[in-house]
Amino acid sequence: MRRLGHLVPLVLLAAPTMAGNFDPGSLDLAALIECRVDVPAYNGFALWLTGEPGAAQKLGWKEVASGNPFLSQYRLPAAVHVFGREAQTIVFTATGPMAVFDDVSAPDLAWQLDVPATISTSGKFLGEKVVAESTDDTGGVSLVTRITLNVSTVESHPGQTLAGCSYALDVK
Repeated sequence: MRRLGHLVPLVLLAAPTMAGNFDPGSLDLAALIECRVDVPAYNGFALWLTGEPGAAQKLGWKEVASGNPFLSQYRLPAAVHVFGREAQTIVFTATGPMAVFDDVSAPDLAWQLDVPATISTSGKFLGEKVVAESTDDTGGVSLVTRITLNVSTVESHPGQTLAGCSYALDVK
């Protein structure tokens, strides 16, 4: 997965065996997009997707140009049902998956999902809601876990709304 290479630095903190333990048959894409899994579960999937040759094809996903160097985009073999809607296309940011919607505006979807707007102008929308946040202090090192639900627009996808999850694990 050369296009998902930007995910690798963010998941390197995960145990190397996580990718080997991932079973593609267990993938619940809707749960990943809707922030219903934890950071280790997402990291295991991301490591598998970025490290397993032909991983996207094994899932039946077709990579398509996103027009954005920060997004890897895939057309799904069947729509995924998320946030009460159907999405045929998904993108991956550096921190997680997002569904791509043609049938709802970003402010309307953010309102439905109770995601407050950080930026809301005629040309840009960005909203974020913290779903889970924790700090684990062990041996002088702090592991900060943060999961957020995001709704946004991007210039590369005019007229479309992106909504999904960000899974972050930082060492401090």
